[in-house]
Amino acid sequence: QASRLVELPYSSFGDDDDEDDGHSLPRDTAEQDPGVWYPDPPKVSPFSHCVRYLAFLWNLLFLLLGLLILAVGVWGLLAKSPLPGGERGVPLGSDPMLLFVLAGLAASAVSLAGCLGTFCASPCLLRFFLGALLAFGGLEVLGGLLLLLARRRLRDALQDLLLLCLLRYQEDPDLQFLVDEVQRSLQCCGLESYRDWESNPYFNCSAPGAQACGVPASCCQDPLEDGSVPNAQCGFGVLGLGAAAAAAVAHLGGCGAALGAWLRGQAGAIAAGAAALVLVEAVGAVMALRVLRDV
Repeated sequence: QASRLVELPYSSFGDDDDEDDGHSLPRDTAEQDPGVWYPDPPKVSPFSHCVRYLAFLWNLLFLLLGLLILAVGVWGLLAKSPLPGGERGVPLGSDPMLLFVLAGLAASAVSLAGCLGTFCASPCLLRFFLGALLAFGGLEVLGGLLLLLARRRLRDALQDLLLLCLLRYQEDPDLQFLVDEVQRSLQCCGLESYRDWESNPYFNCSAPGAQACGVPASCCQDPLEDGSVPNAQCGFGVLGLGAAAAAAVAHLGGCGAALGAWLRGQAGAIAAGAAALVLVEAVGAVMALRVLRDV
């Protein structure tokens, strides 16, 4: 015991400080008894190290993807922001770019928790990551069940959404791009027929302006008109023509039936995409469980 005592060369305390105050532990308890066997902590296997690195890179990849989606959403909102003193044409709550912002925030937050939990070996962050993956998986399963059980209501809701897109065609560049791509790809015009564009205040025959009594250029049979630049005026005056004359210029069929047929044809691809998404989440959850068990 005398060999364990170390004298402080520059001590400013008196001899009374060395006395036992009744609250300090004996010196013997500060060291382990050499006669007692203490088991060594379990060593992490190389496989566990590999899983930990893979889990970190896996979450880092989806963190970058989430930040990219978030950047696209923020850029879309800022690109449509009004000038100082102006009025915003589209409410923020109904802006489709808000979906990108919310999806990017959710993906970034969950992936960041997975990265930090794996890197810092934090059980709390890993449990949060697993809980978020379970919540996302539950929402996906619930959405799939709703698609199967409420197909008619969802079809009616989709038709109402398409009609709203027709009404706000000039107000939101994102909706305009979406409607043009659907009409151009499916070779359709309007919701039920090309006459649905009469409900738009800019294409109505009683509206002022050059677009009155017309349809968008994406409804035209040949928007390029044998040229390299699309003719934005190819649909002017189509609503004032007869059915035979209008059919020679634009597509007369609506996009509602064409979109429904396209979705039925892409059911296999949609199911494969949903299965791939579930598989990605399952792989992330399995790796997180392995890291949590090692921690």
